[in-house]
Amino acid sequence: MQSAPPPRHHMALMIWLSVFPTLTVLELLFHSWLEKLPMVVQTLLLSAAVVLTVVYVLMPRLQAIRGRIMARGATG
Repeated sequence: MQSAPPPRHHMALMIWLSVFPTLTVLELLFHSWLEKLPMVVQTLLLSAAVVLTVVYVLMPRLQAIRGRIMARGATG
């Protein structure tokens, strides 16, 4: 049995909670290297790194945390 997808506002919050810090950290770490590249290339590289990090690392963790919170709320 497959569970229902999270409500959109939960997804929006999880996405924002993962994208904002990831974007900030990557920009701080790689700013001096990225600024030497054309803006389009900067955006391409930064967005690729953020999307991959969010999709494969952060969102699964946030969804697991959300699942535990929701299960705890349903039992208590």
